[in-house]
Amino acid sequence: MPAPVIRMHAIDKTYALDGVQVRALRGVDLQVEQGELAAIMGASGSGKSTLMNIIGCLDVPDSGEYWLNGRDITRLDADALAAIRNRAIGFVFQNFNLLARTTALDNVEMPLVYAGVHRAERHARACAMLERMGLGDRLQHFPNQLSGGQAQRVALARALVTQPALLLADEPTGNLDSRTSREILNLLEELNRNEAVTILLITHEQDVAARASRTLTMRDGLLEGAE
Repeated sequence: MPAPVIRMHAIDKTYALDGVQVRALRGVDLQVEQGELAAIMGASGSGKSTLMNIIGCLDVPDSGEYWLNGRDITRLDADALAAIRNRAIGFVFQNFNLLARTTALDNVEMPLVYAGVHRAERHARACAMLERMGLGDRLQHFPNQLSGGQAQRVALARALVTQPALLLADEPTGNLDSRTSREILNLLEELNRNEAVTILLITHEQDVAARASRTLTMRDGLLEGAE
């Protein structure tokens, strides 16, 4: 049986805020299986963002264990965590986070540049991924020449081009109108259903979380429904 994509045990994280110790995570346990589409909901201050940052290797826990795709990453150094972020995790954000002066094609190629992929191969892979997202006619367009839905599809192509173990989608429809939001959510569902892409949605919207096969809730640093 394949290892879970995410396995967390007793994850704790405390911050100092204006001289006060704030325990953002209180012994969080989480397991996400390969091919799963799961969602994490939570209000502001619940610990949702802290958990997302640790899952995405943007931060490290104070204690506990975190295994990503079968690898213990809890004690990796900054360089190793950066390599994990580039190769094993695809990120999709509310604000797209595309490079404004860079074409759609070059935006999608960027993770492959950091991964050391040869120019010809990364060009072919990026083109194929944009075609897959229905953007074959937008390769040389800049972000300001794209609609919100198209920009998010470019962001999805960039997230998936390295064939990551996990797609981490943080409020992926937050800046989109309702029709475009449905299109992006339909695309995520299709990727999960037809290609077994493992997806973790981070959201505060119930209708977005409803698309997941399992919804977990962050409250006061605790994760409910993780089992």
